[in-house]
Amino acid sequence: MKKQQQLLISGTFLDEISHDIPHQNWGRKEWDADFAHMANMGIDTVILIRSGYRRFLTYPSDYLIGKKGCYRPPVDLVEMFLELSLKYGMDFYFGIYDSGTYWDTGNMLNELDVNRYVIEEAYQKYGHHKAFKGWYLSLELSRKTKGAVDAIAGLGRHCKAVSGGLPVLISPWIDGKKAVMASEGALSKQEQVSLETHYTEWDEIFDGIKGAIDTVAFQDGHVDFHELEDFLQINKELADKHGLASWTNIESFDRDMPIKFMPIKFEKLLLKLEAAQRAGCDKAITFEFSHFMSPQSAYLQAGHLYNRYMEHFKLFG
Repeated sequence: MKKQQQLLISGTFLDEISHDIPHQNWGRKEWDADFAHMANMGIDTVILIRSGYRRFLTYPSDYLIGKKGCYRPPVDLVEMFLELSLKYGMDFYFGIYDSGTYWDTGNMLNELDVNRYVIEEAYQKYGHHKAFKGWYLSLELSRKTKGAVDAIAGLGRHCKAVSGGLPVLISPWIDGKKAVMASEGALSKQEQVSLETHYTEWDEIFDGIKGAIDTVAFQDGHVDFHELEDFLQINKELADKHGLASWTNIESFDRDMPIKFMPIKFEKLLLKLEAAQRAGCDKAITFEFSHFMSPQSAYLQAGHLYNRYMEHFKLFG
């Protein structure tokens, strides 16, 4: 039997809105240095986690500023990220807008109309860039949220129609015992989804979004480490069944700490990466390098995590 090639982290989200983790106030110099660190680690894919959240934006969207009262950003980060992606040979995925309405109401359908305009505007502004290689639907889901299947499928189809079929990525979460809101004081809850229910629900969800979505990268931090492989195997089986690529989103922050959120212990990161490899995941991405793994992060521990990772996989030099 052919031995599976070592699964390493080769993608990261870019979270510059930073609504629940500290903003690092980087300019082009710091971002250029960070992309260089990413490239040294083997990262070839960067994913803008959202182009805007509520009134804050990563690019000067005429539509969102004019129609939604969003603030005009001082720097066009999307343009910068696309230029740096080209410089360092990375694929860039554009993350759509999150108005916050879904988090307030639980109804994802409210995000449809605004994002149709954002998708068209973004591709018109940035689609000519060689590094623009796909889309990320930032509307996270876990189970069959009201309107979720129709919203995700509709937005995925619109992304493809606008861009000539560029791939679309989603990153849902498993409704495990660690699936608590960041704003809550608790670290876990008593109720959690069973493997059987997870399979049944996601079989139905995947059936409803296939053809509109190309890749699914489940967040891996909401279940215990010893439970993770079983859920990842189900995710992989269902993705294969419905013609989707199965990535894993390895969270490089620690959900077990009362301080939200700090860089994860390297041993925990390694346990999750090994579980994903055994489950047959096609690619590993992380949320997210710049805060939780970068040598220049505001968190001193992030640089140490980078060093342990690079040493373990013999990536230095």
